[in-house]
Amino acid sequence: MLKDKKTVSSCLKEFINYIKYQRNYSSHTVSAYRADLEQFFSFAGYDIDSVDIDFLRKYLFHLKLNKNYGSRSISRKIAAIKSFFKFLAKRGYIKKNPALLICSPRLPERLPSFLTYKEVENILESANGKDEAGLRDRAIMELLYSSGLRVGELVSLKIEDINIPEGTVKVRGKGNKERIVPIGSYALNSIFEYLKKRSIARTPFIFLNKKGGRITSRSVERIVNKYAKLAGISKKVTPHVFRHSFATHLLDRGADLRTVQEMLGHSDIVTTQIYTHVTVQRLKQLYEKHSPRYSDFIDKIEP
Repeated sequence: MLKDKKTVSSCLKEFINYIKYQRNYSSHTVSAYRADLEQFFSFAGYDIDSVDIDFLRKYLFHLKLNKNYGSRSISRKIAAIKSFFKFLAKRGYIKKNPALLICSPRLPERLPSFLTYKEVENILESANGKDEAGLRDRAIMELLYSSGLRVGELVSLKIEDINIPEGTVKVRGKGNKERIVPIGSYALNSIFEYLKKRSIARTPFIFLNKKGGRITSRSVERIVNKYAKLAGISKKVTPHVFRHSFATHLLDRGADLRTVQEMLGHSDIVTTQIYTHVTVQRLKQLYEKHSPRYSDFIDKIEP
């Protein structure tokens, strides 16, 4: 049973390895879950057997009283706790999952941030270095935009995953689920040029750091941010913004929602539907701005 700090720490380590290597969670999520669970354990006094639904509600109330935590932070902390107890129950470490009935706070709908076609083009064109690092950076961003990969999926890609003749890439997503995603010719060419220049390495991964090891998600974030600034873009640009842009631009050009869902690796189409809200909102804004019939009608009804 989980009655002491040592045992809890051991279970935490096992859980972290599980979500990192089997569930293929991003490094950012893994770090956040670890911190969230250590915070919870400290509050619980490392006596997890005493945790029940009432204790969890008490902890949720404690989080809500803390002005440093917004609804999204609290929601993630609750998600970490629910995942951990589900893991313990499945492994037989606890007889009953006390977190089954705990509910996360309702989050306001937030539309994803995305880039315009021109902004994407400017960022990609700013990565014009011909050395190994420059070619790698261009290939990374071309692939992010061409395929909509999560950054964790991108850094995990191996050379054997790229099928250049067929123009596809085999991706290992969340839950270690595999999917085949098409790649555009620009991305394929960039990867090909990078691999020709790339130093010989023992690692099977495609994208390498200066030391010849697999590049990290953090490094990819810095790369994207670097070239966004070089392109003169002031808004925050992350690898996930490239993913949002990929999905939004596909739908803008008439792609089927189910197809976009498959390429993004979403298990539920509801998750993909958020991008339809983006495209509809953009269409309304363009219509309101450029339609003389719309503006004329508004002028007539305004007092």
